[in-house]
Amino acid sequence: MDNFEEYLRQGEPGKSEKAKLWKIAIGLQEVDGLKPSNYLIATARQNIEGDISIAEVKERIETYYKQQPTQISEDRTEEADKVSMRIAEILSEQSFTFSPAEYIAIHRRLFLGIYKFAGKIRDYNITKQEWVLDGETVLYGSADSLKATLEYDFEQEKKFSYKGLSQQEVLQHIANFISSLWQIHIFGEGNTRTTAVFLIKYLRTFGFEVNNNLFAEHSMYFRNALVRANYKNYTKNIHTTNVFLMRFFENLLHIENHALRNREMHVRFVEPVNDLVNDLVNDLVNDPVNDPVNDPVNDPVNDPVNDPVNDPVKISILQWLKKNPKANYSELADKIGCSTTTIKRHIQELKKMRIIERIGSDKSGFWKL
Repeated sequence: MDNFEEYLRQGEPGKSEKAKLWKIAIGLQEVDGLKPSNYLIATARQNIEGDISIAEVKERIETYYKQQPTQISEDRTEEADKVSMRIAEILSEQSFTFSPAEYIAIHRRLFLGIYKFAGKIRDYNITKQEWVLDGETVLYGSADSLKATLEYDFEQEKKFSYKGLSQQEVLQHIANFISSLWQIHIFGEGNTRTTAVFLIKYLRTFGFEVNNNLFAEHSMYFRNALVRANYKNYTKNIHTTNVFLMRFFENLLHIENHALRNREMHVRFVEPVNDLVNDLVNDLVNDPVNDPVNDPVNDPVNDPVNDPVNDPVKISILQWLKKNPKANYSELADKIGCSTTTIKRHIQELKKMRIIERIGSDKSGFWKL
């Protein structure tokens, strides 16, 4: 991805536009955790330079994989390469029709030869565990009504008049439409990439200047925002929200410059305040370097057993150490109401986790958080 930055900095119209399309195409593969090959990157650069056409890129990628030994690719590199190439091709075209047929055709073009169901409406129900939902799933469209639901949503959007609306109101309505379109999830796989490509082309019909880098760099945020816009669980006091999707849209159309953080969409995210426990939640659970979205296996949010914030003894220890950094084991045991042995065990665990550090000797030193 960094290889394309030079073309954006140079600002040559032809090269710059091609580089933007390729960044989107490759960036969108991240919604399924896919990475393109170095061969695809090198071939894309040749296209950006003007040495080969997009049709020649397509031919080379197809030939490249025909020549590879037949084997099961666990990292799905072939899919990443082919779909990236096809997204770049579709986005380079000026043609577009607002219709269910166009939406389905985009899916068919993207995944032909990759999925057997490319361009076909699924005939089975699906669920998908989501990290931002703590493993829960969005309720997707029912298999027996997908086509009718899709056609209804498109028909309602066609009838809607944008006349007299403010830019913010226009944006809100488009966001709601795209959210509903994605929630139907008419395909077995590839819904988010198809929806993103459709959205970009739809926004062009409004004359919007799209921030192409956003899909290149925040495609996972886009997907997670769609998840949060379509999930509710009243027993857990979780409600559908378009806040995150609107942040994405406002950045997409250069209206705002929100900081887009996947961790903030997690259903158990705690807003940072001037409070030790909440600071720890956001420092430990929401590490900006090791973003839990990119590392769901080792994410403390997904591992409540090992999550120190969920341990009342550790929370109490940290609260008291903030008030009195020189507190000893006996004092902590007395204040918290447990044995000295228990306090020592939790202190050692907090030290191993690098949450606290002992400065100085046991007698005259203090605890640093």
